[in-house]
Amino acid sequence: MRLFLDCEFTQLSATAKLISLALVSENGRELYVELLDGWRADDCSDFVKEIVLPQLWGGEYAMPIIEARKALLRFLATYDEELEVITDAPIYDWELFCELAYHNGRWPRNVRNYPTDATTLSPTSDGAVLPHHALLDARIIAGMFRP
Repeated sequence: MRLFLDCEFTQLSATAKLISLALVSENGRELYVELLDGWRADDCSDFVKEIVLPQLWGGEYAMPIIEARKALLRFLATYDEELEVITDAPIYDWELFCELAYHNGRWPRNVRNYPTDATTLSPTSDGAVLPHHALLDARIIAGMFRP
């Protein structure tokens, strides 16, 4: 099963901190979380402050890191088959996904421990311009690779 991953984070640097994470599966199931902690507005680039932060949904999606991790691990555990995580930004999105998925010295048993770079795949359709919202972007990326 393929899971299409997208993240929003504080800035394009090695010190990037996760703001939101989304997974969209081939069968259409979705996970979207926004982190309430682990980052501050002062950590964000001007681009993130102007474009990303105003698009956050809040409400039921906004939660502390510990709750976001639980939600992610519960979502991943609902699949019996091996999960292939596909992202168009493996340097950032994959690393941030790993920080959330790797817990208490354990990796989720059904998740490959390496990403697939979406830019190496042949899309079945053209993607729309990504709006810089993790869930909306993940939906667009998933749609590019569905038959």
